[in-house]
Amino acid sequence: MGRTAEMGDAVEWDALVGESAAGRALGAELVARWAEPHRRYHTLGHLRAVLGGVAELERHAADPVAVRLAAWFHDAVYDGRPGWDEERSAQLAQARLPRCGVPAGRVAEVARLVRLTASHDPEPGDADGEVLCDADLSVLAGDAEAYGAYARAVREEYRHVPGELFREGRAAVLRRLLAAPALYRTPAARERWEEAARRNLAAELAALTGAAG
Repeated sequence: MGRTAEMGDAVEWDALVGESAAGRALGAELVARWAEPHRRYHTLGHLRAVLGGVAELERHAADPVAVRLAAWFHDAVYDGRPGWDEERSAQLAQARLPRCGVPAGRVAEVARLVRLTASHDPEPGDADGEVLCDADLSVLAGDAEAYGAYARAVREEYRHVPGELFREGRAAVLRRLLAAPALYRTPAARERWEEAARRNLAAELAALTGAAG
């Protein structure tokens, strides 16, 4: 990570929790976690992309600060174990944020939002959940080159899974996403990203199942 990017991360973090010693220490811990060498997709680049998505959608949020904090924590623990990773990340937020002076109610909301990213299925009216989940899925709407890089990075994170098993599992995920009435919950995200995301998902599914060409 370049020095300029590192400084930008620090500024973003300090704006959320202040510049206390506890806050700086937690920010450094989170940056180190996101930079772990085993990660290929769930990296600092992904964190920055999610924060960028939140910035685009935050006018829809009830508590934009909680949503931004949840973005920082949502993959802070990443071992490639869906569900368990989100739970441990939520527990990390619950353990660390009170030391930084974050109010108990906001800590609880951050943990709830982090857990929600395991399913990306917020309840109707859950404005904060909608913003975080839409921002987390904004990668699906990238151009062909960006989406291809995302798909390759996901495969690398599951490189321990044999090819046929990965293809079957990934195809099931893609079919589930495509079957949803809408990938995105906020009007702004649907307008900006829905069409491109569905096009990318369909193309990847076709390639995985041998239907392309």
